[in-house]
Amino acid sequence: MENHLAHHHQEEKNTSADEHVKNQMDENAGHDKHAGHHTEDFLKRFWICMALTVPALMLSQMIQQMAGFAWKFPGDQFVLLAISSIIYFYGGWPFLAGLVSEIKNKNLGMMTLVAVAITTAYVYSVAVVFGLEGMDFFWELATLIDIMLIGHWLEMKSQMAASRALESLVELLPSIVHVEKDNLVSDVALKDLRSGDLLLVKPGEKIPADGVVQDGSSYVNESMLTGESLPVQKKKDDKVIGGGINGDGILKVHVTSAGDDTYLQKVIGMVKTAQGAKSSTQNLADKVAKWLTLVSITVGVVTFIVWFSSGQSLSFALERMVTVMVTSCPHALGVAIPLVIAISTTLSATHGLLIRNRTAFENARKLTTIIFDKTGTLTKGSHEIQQIIMVDTGFSADQLLQYTAAVQQNSEHHIAHGVIRKLEEKELDLWVSTDFIYMPGIGVTGTVNGKKIVAAGPNYFKQENLPIPTIPDQVDQATDTVNFILIDGKLAGIITLADAIREHAAEAIAALKKMNIKTFLLTGDNEKIAEAVSKKLNMDGYMANVLPHEKQDKVKEFQKKGEIVAMTGDGVNDAPALAQADVGIAIGSGTDVAAETADIILVNSDPMDVVQMITFGRATYRKMVQNLAWAVGYNVIAIPLAAGVLYPTFMLSPAMGAILMSASTVVVAINAKLLSVK
Repeated sequence: MENHLAHHHQEEKNTSADEHVKNQMDENAGHDKHAGHHTEDFLKRFWICMALTVPALMLSQMIQQMAGFAWKFPGDQFVLLAISSIIYFYGGWPFLAGLVSEIKNKNLGMMTLVAVAITTAYVYSVAVVFGLEGMDFFWELATLIDIMLIGHWLEMKSQMAASRALESLVELLPSIVHVEKDNLVSDVALKDLRSGDLLLVKPGEKIPADGVVQDGSSYVNESMLTGESLPVQKKKDDKVIGGGINGDGILKVHVTSAGDDTYLQKVIGMVKTAQGAKSSTQNLADKVAKWLTLVSITVGVVTFIVWFSSGQSLSFALERMVTVMVTSCPHALGVAIPLVIAISTTLSATHGLLIRNRTAFENARKLTTIIFDKTGTLTKGSHEIQQIIMVDTGFSADQLLQYTAAVQQNSEHHIAHGVIRKLEEKELDLWVSTDFIYMPGIGVTGTVNGKKIVAAGPNYFKQENLPIPTIPDQVDQATDTVNFILIDGKLAGIITLADAIREHAAEAIAALKKMNIKTFLLTGDNEKIAEAVSKKLNMDGYMANVLPHEKQDKVKEFQKKGEIVAMTGDGVNDAPALAQADVGIAIGSGTDVAAETADIILVNSDPMDVVQMITFGRATYRKMVQNLAWAVGYNVIAIPLAAGVLYPTFMLSPAMGAILMSASTVVVAINAKLLSVK
């Protein structure tokens, strides 16, 4: 009864999670649809206003004088007023609504500047139509709104494009899945999939959830999830990730995570959180934008007062004020950082770098020291056979391996796993064993093919009061675990195993040295092993015999010396150290993305990803600085020109100011989109 209730509760939990995912995806889709509609609305307003701008220009007294023609008819100015009013209220509505919103939120920004500029131009021009001496600004009002609308459209289109890679992650999951139950396969909706179900994934299909292969073999493309460019072979007991694309084989997959618990949903959640989070650089940009808005309005008002009080006409003083406000709109500044963040976070996720803390990611460029956990980070965390040394010539090396694997197959020890992996690698038969006995701290024994087999370490001989056999000089006792294999009481051979160093570990350490970043090994292993691994990788030093709770103190010691420290570990027993470090980097393999204390999670357990993360962090920061420099630099030069400091030699018109402002926004957007991981 209890089991039934527990199962029912789990089903309710799964259903709730799946509904949550569906609602979240519907909400995201609705948000994206709304954003898309909003973007298209700007484009629609632009085309309508653009069509109305043509007659507005033809009726403008200024344009007629410049072009050398006169198009006059009774009431022409009222026709111009009507056309311009439509442009002002219809085309300018997004900016007027933005002004109200910014005032309500007490956060004046670019919408305020645009709204003030177009309102000033419109009110002055209406006054001219009804008798005020001067020349109207209707043509400048129309062109200004046109340029602002197309500039906003380009900006929003760029931001939407940056999130498309994230949307494509959601699209990686199929809507219908094949579930096998009682040897019958039925198609069910993705939302009805549950943990514990048995999936059938056909060739070319998308894998709908995380799981473990129960039967079959195939190559799976996981590039959109892990950044691994080549398809990865998956066979029995291998993990698969929801969203991967199956190759030519058929896979039966036992679902371990469905709905909200899948790796893909965690990635999407992390990316959305990271894109929404503000880093110190973005906070700086926001402050600069706010101050620039206040400065622009102030300079605009002062410009009007100075020119009008110096004897210039009201229309001239107003034109200079409008030009200042239009030219100084901080659109480029507003898009400079958010667009880089959106692009960098999404690019990172699709290359196996999950950013949870934006500020830490930016701080990666300042790192002076990286501390690496050994097991599972620089090493594979699994003991692999290094040597098979024969003593009894009556057996071959393969036979010795088969006898050992047969007796070890019932053990969960890491030595047993290493032996079985070697047997599978060599495609040898796994023999049957009986009378299995596990001897804690010593080894295992059993009967294989009628022979008594013992696979044990040196402690076995101590227990039996036997002399420990001589270990050959070719065995590195500092790093290797020695397993003696006895067949019917006679030593037949020695198998040595070691925690193998990851393929790219040495390359990663060398690359970090070129970046002037020091590297240290941190491990709970003994001095000899720590020294051997550290020397082999040419690291700057090592710390051995360190217990999990002491790792945090080691990080603190480096920080007290003024070092900016990154801790790289597996995110489990390294959690306090990851939290203490300036940048916490969790090495996660496949679906292990639950390192809550890490700032950055590297999906692939490849040390070179640490190098890639730092390189990409530096590139991202450079893009931010470049965009900030361009946006602020543009205003520093443009505002004085708009105010008329070079008058009468050079005059920047409101329309030209708007063109330059929009151009600066486009430049910033293009620069952000040039960001790449590699």
